[in-house]
Amino acid sequence: MNAFKEIFIMNTGDDATFDILFEKALLGYNNAYVPYSNFKVGASMLLDDGKIYYGCNVENSSYGLCNCAERTTLFKAYSEGIRKENIKAFLVIGNTNRPISPCGACRQVMTELLTLDTPVYLTNLEKKTYKVTVKDLLPYNFNGEDL
Repeated sequence: MNAFKEIFIMNTGDDATFDILFEKALLGYNNAYVPYSNFKVGASMLLDDGKIYYGCNVENSSYGLCNCAERTTLFKAYSEGIRKENIKAFLVIGNTNRPISPCGACRQVMTELLTLDTPVYLTNLEKKTYKVTVKDLLPYNFNGEDL
């Protein structure tokens, strides 16, 4: 059974969390530095105090040194003392035909830096959206207990 339940959010008034995260992730999306792939991605997350962090993907000519929007957003927040218990929701946006999907590295980082029940909105510029949890993204994840 597919863990992804497709939810289309077309009216901005349907989900206030989605709406504000979409707006902020779009700011990140527009800041993306992607001279090689031209594939912009933005991400945002809502904290328990109402603050929102957002970020974008940043490319490098040495491709292994690129950073995805999801990790940029999380690392930015963690560098300022935010922890998984403070994060209430996460959103990723890209210019894709279907809702965007995080890469494997980002899924692994998300399982470490977000709680497994954190809601995650995967969306595109048309607001086609999958709403899942971190656990849905990587159900059998590698974690600190495995070390």
